[in-house]
Amino acid sequence: MESTKIGIIGGSGLYQMPELLDVEEVELETPFGKPSDAFIIGTLEGESVAFLPRHGRGHSFTPTEVPYRANIYAMKMLGVERILSASAVGSLQEQYAPLDMVIPNQFFDRTRARARESTFFGEGIVAHVTFAHPVCSELGDVLEEACKVTEVTTHRGGTYLCMEGPAFSTKAESEVYRSWGMDIIGMTNLQEAKLAREAEICYATLALVTDYDCWHPGHDDVTIDIVVEYLNKNVRNAQLIMKEAVKRLASSERSCKCVSALKNAIFTAPHLWPPETRQKLDVIVKKYALE
Repeated sequence: MESTKIGIIGGSGLYQMPELLDVEEVELETPFGKPSDAFIIGTLEGESVAFLPRHGRGHSFTPTEVPYRANIYAMKMLGVERILSASAVGSLQEQYAPLDMVIPNQFFDRTRARARESTFFGEGIVAHVTFAHPVCSELGDVLEEACKVTEVTTHRGGTYLCMEGPAFSTKAESEVYRSWGMDIIGMTNLQEAKLAREAEICYATLALVTDYDCWHPGHDDVTIDIVVEYLNKNVRNAQLIMKEAVKRLASSERSCKCVSALKNAIFTAPHLWPPETRQKLDVIVKKYALE
């Protein structure tokens, strides 16, 4: 199979990319189980792209149940070097209005379930990657430029608070998050970002604002029909933005630190790596292994 260097992860509502041409479905099995769904591999703007619906087609995984490790590992198996992730979010600040797009540059973790594994390491191989800047700024730049193909108001920067779910916040929680200076709230992207960094894959989020969470005075006037309408509008804009981003990435080389995120991050000496764990992490650690 031809190496596919660009991956797209679709969030709530974004279950397909209609602009993909010459598509084929690819089922993959990883050491961490099956991904959320079959990958849809196709051509977009002349580039090979791997598309994966985060929650599965038909939305069958809760945010806690999404097989994050399998999803990112499978991307690495395909040869993906950059992941564009779309995610529906709530706004925690007045300036981020429904239908706006946000390209966050920070994450804040409020998840707690053990099922949410956010590292590939353990079982005899220990690694501590640098995560002060969790989003690839080069990829964020591309998304920001790509947003100009739509008339959507776009905000660059801000903090994505990742909560557990699946229930939404209480009003008290929402007000506390606002007081902390959080900007948007979602349930999925933190684990993806951490795992992508360990896999040395560039990662950036396109956050689709659907509502003002529950802190806003007008919250009770917002019906589920309105939220779904906003989500559908956002999804179409996201598809156009992703298409433009892929077009821009086609002619650019990676010069960011994501490429070597594991260099000096693996604390366990290679001669001490258990063979089973070394094999399990093959596509991630092989360039740092003893030959």
